[in-house]
Amino acid sequence: MALFKKKKKLDTNSMEKGVYLVTIAKPTSVDTEQFNTIRTNITFSSADTEYKSLMITSSVASEGKSTTAANIAASFAKQGLSTLLVDTDLRRPTIAATFGIADPRGLTNFLTDRDFDINDVIYETTVDNLFVIPAGPIPPNPSELMGSRRMDKLREALEEKLDLVIYDAPPVLSVTDAQLLSAKVDGTLLIVRQGFAEKEGVRQAVDLLKHVNAHIIGVVLNDVDASTDGYYGYYGYGKEK
Repeated sequence: MALFKKKKKLDTNSMEKGVYLVTIAKPTSVDTEQFNTIRTNITFSSADTEYKSLMITSSVASEGKSTTAANIAASFAKQGLSTLLVDTDLRRPTIAATFGIADPRGLTNFLTDRDFDINDVIYETTVDNLFVIPAGPIPPNPSELMGSRRMDKLREALEEKLDLVIYDAPPVLSVTDAQLLSAKVDGTLLIVRQGFAEKEGVRQAVDLLKHVNAHIIGVVLNDVDASTDGYYGYYGYGKEK
């Protein structure tokens, strides 16, 4: 692989404007510290093994998975790990908007064109050690692309070149993409939005992930009411049970 290219309600706001990178905009804030805590918990949960790849998903859309994925990726990068954030939500992508990438190409182009060089869509960001791959054009067959051998080869190549690869995946209950990917990554983090996610939906999501032997390393409770639950910010972390 060549050197990285340098970077020049369902809620659709994140697709159009991207997600809020509080870890970059407000590095000393309480919310940033919560993401740093999640990063630390992930690190300690892998005491006996080194995670090279993580998938972040939710049971349904609009639970904050893309915001969590982007901020956790930035948090790891700030610790000196070469970190790549990949937009594998090919139906509702956010990474291009979040990082201001105007080029419409992305992961889809690589998965559908054998002559396409993945380095053309790997971007540096303003955060040292943080790179991103946008989703690219929305394809008619996202699940087939996620389960393809070409995706498997790319995943293996990326994990060899970087310290950590984080995949922002679609919601589990909506499509099969997340299941396909979760079976191949080292760990999966499930985002649950308080007051939004339904208990039965979360259970179903966990069951579907377990069905493919996904390694669920934990659950992030998002949008927590700090006044009642004792969290300092919007995010709490707990092991999946």
